[in-house]
Amino acid sequence: MILAIDVGNTNIVFGCIENQKILFTERLSTDHAKTAFEYAISFHNILEIHQIDTGDITGAIIASVVPPITSHLKEAVYKVTGVDTMVVGPGIRTGLNIRMDNPAQVGADLIVGAVAGIAQYPCPLVLVDMGTATTITVIDEKKNYIGGMILPGIRVSLDSLTSRTSQLPRISLDPPKNLIGTNTIDCMRSGILYGNAACLDGMIDRIRGELPEEPTIVATGGLAKVIVPLCRNHIILDDDLLLRGLMLIYEKNAG
Repeated sequence: MILAIDVGNTNIVFGCIENQKILFTERLSTDHAKTAFEYAISFHNILEIHQIDTGDITGAIIASVVPPITSHLKEAVYKVTGVDTMVVGPGIRTGLNIRMDNPAQVGADLIVGAVAGIAQYPCPLVLVDMGTATTITVIDEKKNYIGGMILPGIRVSLDSLTSRTSQLPRISLDPPKNLIGTNTIDCMRSGILYGNAACLDGMIDRIRGELPEEPTIVATGGLAKVIVPLCRNHIILDDDLLLRGLMLIYEKNAG
């Protein structure tokens, strides 16, 4: 059994995998102020809630886009389980052929998602990860990682809007009843939700124009379940994409 941890700027996704089956997935807030001991308490409590015996855990792997807390998380895992944690980065085998100008600049989360996507879905492939930023990864028909796009995330856009306008309130991300809002809150919800859905549809249509074959479209990330139902393109929602990618990379490198 292994622990798989995906560290984003807003959330840490924490899961346990055994025999290629994801036993559970939980989310924690990414907190730079937390110590290794505080993260260890959180990890221990999650494992206890899911009735996981720490003695059954034989390995762990982390993909992180927040380097300052990676060492804290490694230490926390060791305190709870006694195992050393593999970190996705230089020296780790992924099997990806990355055709970017500087492959070393590709984020660990994008690499992990691409590894899982290629293993699970037919190529060409468009992977959308909706977190603090919305990232789009494009894999060609030969399974080459050829590039992508980075857009402001939904909450980043919403926080910017409300912090820079005196009369616009903070809102939840519940879908409005109609596209055309009839009050300020519904107008904001429509703009944020349908605006992002339209943006995603438009990007997918433009990507299609540059690929020789019809791509498979897959979305993941904390906010994907809010936006994907509003899109006009057929998009597969896969909440466990990154954890499966971490499992595959662990298996390529373990032992």
